[in-house]
Amino acid sequence: MDGLEEGAGTVELIRRRLHELRHAMRREAVIADTTCRLAAQRNVLPAEAAAQLARLSAESGMDLVEVARSLEFDPEPAPSGEPDAVPRWLVSTLQAVHVSAAYLLPVHDPSGRVVDFTVAEANDVAADVTGRGRDYLLGGRVLLRTPGLARSGLFEEYLRVYETGRAFRRGPFEYVEVRDGLLWPASVTVRAVRVEDGILVTWRTHDDEERLVAGWERAQRIAELGWAEWNLATGRALWTPQMYEMFGRDARDGPLGLDELPDTVVAEDQPLVREQMCALLADREAIESEFRVQQRHGVRHLRLVSEPVLDRHGLLVAIRIMAQDVTESRRRERALVRAHERADSEKERAERERLVATHLQDTLLPVRRGVLDLPGLRVALRYHPDEETGRIGGDWFKARPLPDGQVLIAVGDAMGHGLAAAGLMATMRSGLAGLAYTGAPADRLATWLNELMYHANPGITATGTAIIGHYRPADRVLSWVNAGHPGPVLIRDGEASLLESGGGAMLGAFETMEYTLTTTPLKQHDLLLLYTDGIIERRGHDLEEGLRALLEAAADVDVRDDPEQSLDIILRRLGAERSDDDVCLLALTIL
Repeated sequence: MDGLEEGAGTVELIRRRLHELRHAMRREAVIADTTCRLAAQRNVLPAEAAAQLARLSAESGMDLVEVARSLEFDPEPAPSGEPDAVPRWLVSTLQAVHVSAAYLLPVHDPSGRVVDFTVAEANDVAADVTGRGRDYLLGGRVLLRTPGLARSGLFEEYLRVYETGRAFRRGPFEYVEVRDGLLWPASVTVRAVRVEDGILVTWRTHDDEERLVAGWERAQRIAELGWAEWNLATGRALWTPQMYEMFGRDARDGPLGLDELPDTVVAEDQPLVREQMCALLADREAIESEFRVQQRHGVRHLRLVSEPVLDRHGLLVAIRIMAQDVTESRRRERALVRAHERADSEKERAERERLVATHLQDTLLPVRRGVLDLPGLRVALRYHPDEETGRIGGDWFKARPLPDGQVLIAVGDAMGHGLAAAGLMATMRSGLAGLAYTGAPADRLATWLNELMYHANPGITATGTAIIGHYRPADRVLSWVNAGHPGPVLIRDGEASLLESGGGAMLGAFETMEYTLTTTPLKQHDLLLLYTDGIIERRGHDLEEGLRALLEAAADVDVRDDPEQSLDIILRRLGAERSDDDVCLLALTIL
């Protein structure tokens, strides 16, 4: 039933739209007719009458159509002045014209300006596009008899012919006459020439058959269709203009002979032409084929539907071909195939890159969850790379004891996704691991790591963010730096707060960068959260909103519980298991 209801809705839409269009057409007809009547009564040009009508509408506050309908007009005024007699020879000439023809004499205003014409003479077959004949037209003013002239611009052309003496021709074109408050469209061809003190006008209304033929010719041009016929008895061939275009042949040279067609086809497609000709000439069967022809504009792809013409005894007397130039279609198809091939290649490349990046992540960060027991710390971790969507990121962490008794704690995020991010993550993590054994403080480690990233990929911007710190179990102090990363969250006595630091630019952004070391005293049973932006970043929300959500989710977590369970609670409250990005979260319980 849905289809029927939709169909009924479409019918109603069409009817409503047609009603609106017809209403608009009736409105145009009233305005056009009134404009011409006003011009004739006041002896002015149609454009001046239209301006007067618009002014009346503006002054009265009435709609233009209401003003037009309210006007009353005197009977048709007589032409000003005495028109010259129609030349006798012209009367005879008009009767020899086989289409509608009329001789128009000018109507002047008091200043001598031509503002209209009268139909001084017309031949017997003269009729306007609505069918009104010679008796209706003769003796009347043109704007009153055929107000469509003003609306179509033909009246201005008649004036130009009279004033300049240059002939005018237009058509076929769509002309709209006004009659009985309605618009009457028709396809016409019009000619006008200056003859003595008037203009000779001829017009022809094209019938339905002519319009169909003209429409078919337009369709052939638009669809790039051509038609040809070869008379096998006389050898005479007929081609439409489009056939000459397809074969790159000058129309003055005439059509190709049937036996000349194979010479235009590229060598690779010769078997197709042979098959076509065998089907037509030997088997007398219709056939569809497609081949390429070489012409002066290059190679064209032609699709042909060919048929034999037989007489009543089955004798082959002619060959007819309908041809279509499908070059652009084939070009688009080839472009589409290439685009699909590129897409498939890119998809395969992305899959290979994803596999390599995944392998690299698995190698560098084989532990995705669990608990690490370190000097003075119990560290629970969750690491969820975004493997399902192929957007593998560069999140990483590092937690390990150092020879001097401190514990290196770090979490970071390399720029981007995919293999590039995984490779940059490896540089950051491995570089930090090596630098940490120098015994330098965290601010120096960050400076060195920044230089390493800046110079590691010349000409390529490779950046990342990180929290890098040293935890001293002896006095429970964390010395750390922030390189453009979300700050740590401290949970103490049931309250969660963000640790502030001196801050610093992301790693790799500048060749030289100094970082401020922050010292944070910690207490037994404190819980410290280090994380990447996947924890606080949500589509459609800003980071500040995500950070507030993290603080609320962590505020009442019992730090004496299993740290893994604490992480599960926080992640569940945040919905971080469904993050659009990688998720890395470390929970450091101070022992």
